Amino acid sequence: MGIQLKTASLLSAVTLSACIAAASPAASAYADDATATATATATETASDEDSVVNTAPPVDPEESDLTDAPTSTPTSTDDSADDPTPTGKTTTPTDDTDGVYCEPGGVYTATAKGGKYHKGVGGTLSNYNKTKGTATSTFTSETTGSVTVSLSGTLKTSVTVMVATIESTYNVNLSTTLTAKLGNTISVATPPKVTTNASYGVYRLKHTGKSYTIYSNCNTSAVSTITSYSPYRIGWYLWED
Repeated sequence: MGIQLKTASLLSAVTLSACIAAASPAASAYADDATATATATATETASDEDSVVNTAPPVDPEESDLTDAPTSTPTSTDDSADDPTPTGKTTTPTDDTDGVYCEPGGVYTATAKGGKYHKGVGGTLSNYNKTKGTATSTFTSETTGSVTVSLSGTLKTSVTVMVATIESTYNVNLSTTLTAKLGNTISVATPPKVTTNASYGVYRLKHTGKSYTIYSNCNTSAVSTITSYSPYRIGWYLWED
């Protein structure tokens, strides 16, 4: 129908189709309309963000030491919550310690919020419109994959506790893991001589915080700066080139 399709190398199969966006194929093929709009056709990712056509691909996190974090256990256990002070004082309230006692454990405090980042599941889908009129490109994901929290630094508590702290501090809804499933479809208007690209996956929010261990004698370990990327919704990321 006058549309040239191309796809990037994918981790699994994807379905990609395109058709001329008009009642009359001949009229559409030579239309002068160069306005790009997008309409999500699936309910799983009902968000206005999916309809935004960006001018560049999604930006990767700048940290080079990010790791995917476990969801229920601390990422580090090198400090004991009952570690005594260098003077050998006991770690329970006694006359020798003037009754000083703290509930031992890991601590996380959120200090700053950053932007949103999209992590694709599978490969990028692409459609080039070689005609003189606006065409509709339809992208369908056939890849299922999960995206979890990624972080840098030494977290002294669980990821679940960290995520709950961020949620209460900034009034956001986050998850430790989200799964983008196959079968999700989106349609977007592709202007003449333009390539529309689509990536299906999970959006994550960036936050910065501090983490340390507090001992029962109220001493603390060294403070570690934590940079985290936490899933908050499943969706598409669209861009043109």
